[in-house]
Amino acid sequence: MHQDVPHLLLINPWIDDFAAYDFWARPLGLLSLGAILRKLGYKISFIDCLDRFHPKLNKSSRSGRFGTGHYLKTPIPKPEGLGDVPRRYSRYGLPEALVREALAGCPRPDVVLVTSLMTYWYPGVLATINVVADMLPGVPIVLGGIYAGLCREHAIRHAGVDHVVTGTDDALAVDLIGRLTGFSADAGWNPEDLDTFPYPCFDLQHALPYVPILTSRGCPFRCPYCASGLLFPGWVRRSAEHVVNEIVYWHEAYGVRDVAFYDDALLYDADNHIVPILEGIIRANVRVRFHTPNAVHIRFLTSRVAGLLFLETVRLSPKAGPDLKVGPEEFERAVSILKAAGFSGHSVGAYLLCGLPGQDEKELETSIQVVKAAGVKPVLAQYSPIPGTALWPVAVESSRYDLASDPIFHNNSIFPCRKSPFSWEWISRLKRLAAASPDSGVDSEQSLR
Repeated sequence: MHQDVPHLLLINPWIDDFAAYDFWARPLGLLSLGAILRKLGYKISFIDCLDRFHPKLNKSSRSGRFGTGHYLKTPIPKPEGLGDVPRRYSRYGLPEALVREALAGCPRPDVVLVTSLMTYWYPGVLATINVVADMLPGVPIVLGGIYAGLCREHAIRHAGVDHVVTGTDDALAVDLIGRLTGFSADAGWNPEDLDTFPYPCFDLQHALPYVPILTSRGCPFRCPYCASGLLFPGWVRRSAEHVVNEIVYWHEAYGVRDVAFYDDALLYDADNHIVPILEGIIRANVRVRFHTPNAVHIRFLTSRVAGLLFLETVRLSPKAGPDLKVGPEEFERAVSILKAAGFSGHSVGAYLLCGLPGQDEKELETSIQVVKAAGVKPVLAQYSPIPGTALWPVAVESSRYDLASDPIFHNNSIFPCRKSPFSWEWISRLKRLAAASPDSGVDSEQSLR
């Protein structure tokens, strides 16, 4: 029996925050799900509220190193409870008129899928949903992503959507959409085998200045501050061949030169994973630049790995769980390995978590000095408390805000786990201490986003 092909609209929402910058930030989960649904026979459209390459925007937003760049921003009032923060609050992304124009010009969808990222970015998500509901009355709206997964009850109460999807189980999302549309199709993919997943539908964007690559799902570690284990409890990897083929595809079909690895443990079991991936890229003879915005762990860095890591920007992580903390000697060893492999100091940075509950300020200052003495850049990684993590109860107890009442207080920009009385001079002093020489510069805190 003939079935009409349902039309699904994917939406990447606005960001409302004190600061935001496109450091290789793509809605990978949404576009991966979209690719699966397209493979199953659905018609897919995509509206990116953060689109830096929209044809009606000034081209200045498109400039940036290695595909990164500034989002357009519009100042808006601060959310209730954050009036004491001495920073301007803005909506990042397209003007509302352009979003409405895109919705009006899109064929009426059968279902709208909206993603969400940081928990404290939910105001931009809700504002986007309000516009969608106004423009497309009666169309079911499904909300997924990180905010939906970590703050499900808050999303159910406040988002105004028909369904909230949690977790990263694509099969459950596909099943829900099938029930909403009454459409069935031969799967053609195995949810248990990442090598059967189609490449994310990055081709639906106006431009591809870079692509993010995820070579695995989940993480073998359980850091007390990280939500990775909550969002995907297991840890599975793609084959090296599948990863290499994807990178070659985006390079040859779309001219992509910059590739950002999204993995949380890229170098773990390196000889059986990242080493054959990098060797495969060398054999394929494609000229691409790799970046590691989520950092690579110092403990797993060897001369063999460094010799293959033709990364343009390297970010080091000083720990990956309570049993993998490293000291100054190990850090200096890692930097020496990178420099011996040809990396210069200006291309290497080390993330240093700051704003943790009960953090020893002197110890953090010492860490900054150690990093600078090694000739690389300290990158202050501001801690954001995440519900469900091991550190969450301590964060709630340490915060000057009621963290459990509203995800808006999870924002790392406000240093929520610094007790009152709170002085902004503390972070200003740390940033001055971390400042590198003018020829290398210091990464913005937004590199973590």
